[in-house]
Amino acid sequence: MDPVPALPEPLRQPLKSVLGPATAKVMAEHLGLHTVGDLLHHYPRRYEERGQLTHLADLPMDEHVTVVAQVADARLHSFASSRAPRGKGQRLEVTITDGSGRLQLVFFGNGVHKPHKELLPGTRALFAGKVSVFNRRLQLAHPAYELLTGDTDDSEETVESWAGALIPIYPATAKLESWKIGKAVQTVLPTAREAVDPLPDTLRAGRGLVTLPEALLKIHRPHTKTDIADARARLKWDEAFVLQVALARRRHADAQLPAVARRPRPDGILDAFDDRLPFTLTEGQRKVSGEIFADLATEHPMHRLLQGEVGSGKTMVALRAMLAVVDAGGQAAMLAPTEVLAQQHHRSITEMMGELAEGGTLGGPEHATKVVLLTGSMGAAARRRALLDLATGEAGVVIGTHALIEDKVRFHDLGLVVVDEQHRFGVEQRDALRGKGKQPPHLLVMTATPIPRTVAMTVFGDLETSVLDQLPAGRSPIASHVVPAADKPHFLARAWERVREEAAAGHQAYVVCPRIGDEEDDPKKAPGKKSAKAGKTAEGAEGAAGAEPPEGPEGADKRPPLAVLDVAATLAEGPLKGLRVEVLHGRMQPDDKDAVMRRFAAGDTDVLVATTVIEVGVNVPNATVMVITDADRFGVSQLHQLRGRVGRGMAPGLCLLVTEMPEASAARQRLNAVAATLDGFELSRIDLEQRREGDVLGQAQSGARTSLRVLAVIEDEEIIAEAREEAAALVAADPALESLPGLRTALDALLDDEREQYLEKG
Repeated sequence: MDPVPALPEPLRQPLKSVLGPATAKVMAEHLGLHTVGDLLHHYPRRYEERGQLTHLADLPMDEHVTVVAQVADARLHSFASSRAPRGKGQRLEVTITDGSGRLQLVFFGNGVHKPHKELLPGTRALFAGKVSVFNRRLQLAHPAYELLTGDTDDSEETVESWAGALIPIYPATAKLESWKIGKAVQTVLPTAREAVDPLPDTLRAGRGLVTLPEALLKIHRPHTKTDIADARARLKWDEAFVLQVALARRRHADAQLPAVARRPRPDGILDAFDDRLPFTLTEGQRKVSGEIFADLATEHPMHRLLQGEVGSGKTMVALRAMLAVVDAGGQAAMLAPTEVLAQQHHRSITEMMGELAEGGTLGGPEHATKVVLLTGSMGAAARRRALLDLATGEAGVVIGTHALIEDKVRFHDLGLVVVDEQHRFGVEQRDALRGKGKQPPHLLVMTATPIPRTVAMTVFGDLETSVLDQLPAGRSPIASHVVPAADKPHFLARAWERVREEAAAGHQAYVVCPRIGDEEDDPKKAPGKKSAKAGKTAEGAEGAAGAEPPEGPEGADKRPPLAVLDVAATLAEGPLKGLRVEVLHGRMQPDDKDAVMRRFAAGDTDVLVATTVIEVGVNVPNATVMVITDADRFGVSQLHQLRGRVGRGMAPGLCLLVTEMPEASAARQRLNAVAATLDGFELSRIDLEQRREGDVLGQAQSGARTSLRVLAVIEDEEIIAEAREEAAALVAADPALESLPGLRTALDALLDDEREQYLEKG
């Protein structure tokens, strides 16, 4: 059978041939839109009603916005300027209003003449620009604008674009305003009639949904709010259903794969391990272990996500699964994201297992196995020994970093892969490790705070999910506070006092910084100035620091992120003078890192100044306070994960989130959310709402571009659940979708080769 084209011909037309090369280039580079079909699926973000004005008080700081407002007044000022002709510059200040709030627009130089003539008091227009604060007032500098009078030069087009009572506001960029996108949509809208409907007729009719061409016309040119609701209901179903069919086909294919069933033998290493535990497992740990053991006993590969709150004992559950596989004659590999964490896991697992980890040694107990560590920086002899133990099957358990994935690594019989902190690994890396079994090994993914793609895929039902939501006995609560260093410097001084108080009480502290420092600085720069490169986080291949880019205006006024080496030196000479301060970061030699961690764990260091290498798995119960500098540069789940390093013993934990961002900024709201709850599941929802879903079928986590345009993973759980049922039934009856060419077409458009593989590997 010939492959179905991804889209009908008119919708596959490149935008270049319809809109001209200049507009098409901006759309491709800034919005990822290449074809007529792409543009038709670029839906309005919201709608403004003609005659109603945007509420200006709610505008977010440092974001590109589009508003409908009325000019209240306009004033032209002259000022002395060495750069202007005849030494005089001009500045036009226009105040716009929504009837209650006000916003200032500023134009300079040659840019003042046109707005001075057009933006007269009483004029209504669409304005687009980035919201900033100047002299404590909100302003848009050099905004683009479009008059809403319909009597401009291209009045016919403008009147046509704004003929309805509802004005669509599109996701736009500084290079291409919403109204220009609206005009481009107007040009291609007639081709919407050619759109092929992916939904089976019976499903569409049964749920009372409009056709796809009708939905596209109504979403872009609605006459009433009912039109918008009809269009969105239909388009949400498209996204949910097409994606669910892709996942259902994936699950159907997975169910055909063979795997070796791994059942623990009675009186084996697992029973011996359980007998030597000094505590009883929580009810949650027992329940989740049962779910995992049931999966391991089947002849198809397990594909399970283990979600657990920070400190809920996931490692214990994973270790029991690994020992069950060893009992069944197989090997288990744990993949950790950093060397620090791999060493930590190796240390804690060998301690938990005791003599059961001494397999292959003289006098080792009957059920013992060998637990080996494999990382990229091991010495040649140790590495050779570890590789030999894996190839012969002498080692039942291996813990390692990306080094486990290399071609040279051979397993005797790999039965289970445990991936710790899944969002640190590319899908390809997990896939490479899974490819090392004779048949696909079972897969267990552990993550403490689910991140957007995980949440999305979980809600979409691609992974079976187990949840650990009980904390083991003996864990203490953690108090979290935002420290606004710019507004209230005395709060920061108090933060360092709290660190001293904890140290005086015999406890220890972490101070976390977004970057390392030292050779990132450019020696050619003046002292104290950092190079452009300095803003980059530098955990290198270890990949432990995933600081988010700062919000706010980029450029000269934005200082680079604080660095471990600078902060450690400043603290040791200043507020923490007299305390034992050490540093830890990803560029240190593995032995040095290990030595620093051992000293800190032994209580020989008071304060550890580190990058996010300490983010996961590091367990020092005596550490009670954490100060996170430039906290706005980290993501929500990363902050929650970092905070989980304190409060691991009997003394209460304290986490201080230091930021210079203004109170109204989105970054501050994000930090307030982290400070307000210790619930990682709640935070993952907040993270998801703030980032958008991330591209569920692509590797970008940024949320900037997403294949989910109208479907919201959190709000639309019901639609997703119903679509999942419909998709499962459809795929069970017709796995190749032979009876539904329209659906195959939509899948082809959604799943280019790269995304299809991503689903496959995920």
